[in-house]
Formats: sequence, structure tokens, C-alpha cells
Amino acid sequence: MKILKKSKEVLMKTISKAKFKFKLGLKKKSPPARVSNKQPSKEIPSFYETAIVNTKFSHSQDTSFAPARPQELSTFYGQDKIILQVRDPRWLHAYWELRDETIQGLKGKLGDDFYRAKKVLRVYDVTNIIFNGSNANRFFDIQINDFANSWYVDTAGPGRAWCVDLGLMLADGRFTTILRSNAVQTPLDGPSWVTDEEWMIPDEMFARLYGMGFGLGKSSPVGGAWQERIKQGLFSSGISSSPVKKEIKEINFWLKVDCELIVYGATEASALVTIQGVPIKLRPDGTFTLRYYLPNGKQIIPVKATSADKLEERTITPTVTRETK
Repeated sequence: MKILKKSKEVLMKTISKAKFKFKLGLKKKSPPARVSNKQPSKEIPSFYETAIVNTKFSHSQDTSFAPARPQELSTFYGQDKIILQVRDPRWLHAYWELRDETIQGLKGKLGDDFYRAKKVLRVYDVTNIIFNGSNANRFFDIQINDFANSWYVDTAGPGRAWCVDLGLMLADGRFTTILRSNAVQTPLDGPSWVTDEEWMIPDEMFARLYGMGFGLGKSSPVGGAWQERIKQGLFSSGISSSPVKKEIKEINFWLKVDCELIVYGATEASALVTIQGVPIKLRPDGTFTLRYYLPNGKQIIPVKATSADKLEERTITPTVTRETK
């Protein structure tokens, strides 16, 4: 009886271990170790530790891998929104979403007029204006169907700014805006109509900054001819830039004037140059060019050059006054 009792205990422990291995998905490779009353050595891991370590590299034969399901973008995001984007110089693309709650609200507000109304995209030309809903340069309407949630718009107007309203055209001719889009700018379909800047350099400023900056004043026998050669070279190479810029607008008569100041000159390439006390970086040949915004009032611009050995220095102070009327 005693022997049978021991055999039963061993059998139960063996079954428990087999169930554990089955749950871990292990394939039985060797019979389990005999049960012993002795404490296991610390150098040999227990059965459970060994089983857990083995699962790192083992897989059940019944393991199957389900194919990954493709993730699709949501069709609706639960927002009332219309987006306008540019396709090319002539065409725009608009897409939108209307919540059911918004549609039901319109039905309750308009009543029977809602069912008689036409769904419309109103396209506004908002070039060169801050659009407030009623000051567009012009607009035109496109009737769309009730099931559309996107539309291509032929503006027939390259180089213009546009905004679109999604709305309802009621039977009595009133237009009700539901959504308003962002504003976009279409590119030109040809060369820009904005011409190059005009070259406007006063002779007095040129003589003082370039002639005296190089140590050549009006008293120098070669100063005038040398300055003229430099001046012609600047015009041909496009180094200087215009303080006055022309802009052209297609609609209505208008005028815009602004001014900039260009300070330029040259000295020894190794010299230290400051303008209004701020050091500037010279080009390898010793020339420099700076462009300033010219506000109204008097501007004093001292230009100071100090030789590399700090034994010589020269200062020229242009004074410029702007008065806009």
C-alpha cells in the first residue's frame, strides 16, 4: 500500500508538469526528472525556470499567424470643415464634410426652403484684399449635387487669390453660407508681369562713398575716370539694387511708393569696417554692400575703416533725410 501511494504522488506530479508544458506550447523532448526529496542545486535551474527560458526560442506546432488587416483612412472625422487647395494655375480642388447634426439644424431653421434650395459652391476672387465676406473683387456660383463631398473648380484666372463658400441657394435667390474655406493663391501660367527694379543711384552718394572710400576725391587727377569705370561695372553686373520698386495691379488705378537705402563701398581687404558702430564683413576684394529700410526722418550713417595695423583710419558719414508726403 505504501508503494502504491508513492506511485500515485509521482504520477500526479508528472501529470501536473505535463499540463504546464502543454500550456507553454513546448514539445516534449525528454522525460521529466525524478522527484527527489533533496533540495535542488543552485547551479541547476528548476523545471519551471527551464521551461520559461525555453519558450524564448520555441513555438507551438499549432501556432498560426493571421494576415495583417489593411488600415484604411477614415472617410469622415465628425467635423464641419471645407478645405481649398491649388491644383494648377487655373484649377482649384475643394473637399468638405458636413455633420448630420449640422444638416438637421439647417432643416429645422429653413423648413421647406431647405428642400427647395440648391447646393452651391460660391467662388470668390479675393486678390489683394482682406476678405470679409462681402468685398470680393467678383464671384461666381457652381451648382453641385447633394451627394458630392469634393469638387474641382475652373477659375480661369491664373495668379489670383480665391476663397470658396459651401452654401444653399434658396428659391427666392438668397444665398446661405454653410462653410467657408481657407484662401489660396494660384500661380501664374506665364512670365511674371512684375518688371525688374529701376536703378537709381545719386551721383553725389556714389562719389562720396566710392570715390572717397578708395581715397580718390574730386581733387584726384584720375578719380573721376576711375569712378566712372566702377560705376559702369556695377550697372552691368547688377551689384547694386533699387530703392524704388514698381508694382503693377490689374484692377483699378493705384500707387505704392517705398524707399530703401543702399550703402556700399570698398577699402583694403584686411581693414576693419564698422557702420553705425557695428562691424561688417568685407568681401575678399574689400568691397561691401548693405541694404537698409529707410523710414521718414534724418538718418546719420557713419562708415569707419581702420587699417589692419590700426595706424590709419578713415570715416565717411552719409546723412540721408526722407520726407514722405
